[in-house]
Amino acid sequence: MNKPATPNSFRTGPDEQGMFGIFGGRFVAETLMPLILDLERQWNEVKNDPEFRAELADLSTHYAGRPSKLYFAEGLTRHLGGAKVYFKREDLNHTGSHKINNCLGQILLAKRMGKKRIIAETGAGQHGVASATVAARFGYPCVVYMGATDVARQSPNVFRMKLLGAEVRPVTAGHGTLKDAMNEALRDWVTNVEDTYYLIGTAAGPHPYPELVRDFQSVIGSEARAQILEQEGRLPDTIIAAVGGGSNAIGLFHPFLDDKDVRIIGIEAGGRGLDGIEHCASMNAGSPGVLHGNRTYLLQNADGQIMDGHSISAGLDYPGVGPEHSWLRDSGRVEYVPILDNEALEAFKLTTRVEGIIPALESAHAIAHAVKIVPAMDKDQIVIVNLSGRGDKDVHTVASMLGMEI
Repeated sequence: MNKPATPNSFRTGPDEQGMFGIFGGRFVAETLMPLILDLERQWNEVKNDPEFRAELADLSTHYAGRPSKLYFAEGLTRHLGGAKVYFKREDLNHTGSHKINNCLGQILLAKRMGKKRIIAETGAGQHGVASATVAARFGYPCVVYMGATDVARQSPNVFRMKLLGAEVRPVTAGHGTLKDAMNEALRDWVTNVEDTYYLIGTAAGPHPYPELVRDFQSVIGSEARAQILEQEGRLPDTIIAAVGGGSNAIGLFHPFLDDKDVRIIGIEAGGRGLDGIEHCASMNAGSPGVLHGNRTYLLQNADGQIMDGHSISAGLDYPGVGPEHSWLRDSGRVEYVPILDNEALEAFKLTTRVEGIIPALESAHAIAHAVKIVPAMDKDQIVIVNLSGRGDKDVHTVASMLGMEI
């Protein structure tokens, strides 16, 4: 594929059809198109509305706990012996991850649109918990679709969702992971178009979801940019984030995209290696196709059938990626690198030991790449890693991998 022409700004887009170059769009059932267009109209009205922004800012500050801290990881920096490593501490947010940023924005949209019921999909359970949380806060019934495989490996989050009043519906189709949960959520939405708001958790899906999720999550990068300028007096040399669907990553990346001296690296789930099919590295080992309402890089066979893939991390266990990431990949602005399960596990253990922080396995993939590149960097260079969530939810998975019982 030819590399697309470099745009005047990487922070524009999508176009009016929801396209980032050849990626994005809205490939949905006819019954959903009126809802999608209505959502787009509402989104265009509120995104620059001072009243909407003020309500979101108030909730973000007093309910979610923003701004999240930019923390100098002194122990990890000393251990690696190279560049300074900073963590953007999204794990300190209410509900324990970046997911609350997007959920607060979308629940306010749902309220504006007069919807009466919330549905969501979840993989690792963090978006499910955040969706159930905002639904409880605003008094909405909430149904969360979750793959049966993920229900088993993320049982603490399943219990949290139920405590918050949400109904968790296990999905047994396919491999019982995030792709299958999203399929079922879309089926529900088609059936209940009048009263239901679909609160998508990642920067994928039909337009305007990739744009609105990105904009709600861009608070991560906007804060990090201001915080590093305050703490170090300059921008970082490198920023790193894990990429499943890609919401935490695009949230960190977007405010830095036009800073040409900042190297930007997205980390895909390399699983058990890219030689076989047990990975979720769609941008390193996939090809463009259509899934869940948008055109993007996917894991698919020669007949265009979507493959299930694998990751130790439920939140990265998705055979595609948000369309803006696909566009950034092809434009060359962002590098996308796979990290293996065992590398993420080692980074999980290392961070816990030298920083006293238990990271989510998703975040551990990003830390694992920092572990690789930081020792070769100069001591006056700066790396920011997005710590997208905390690892409480993953302790059973890690214990199992280590042959231990809790």
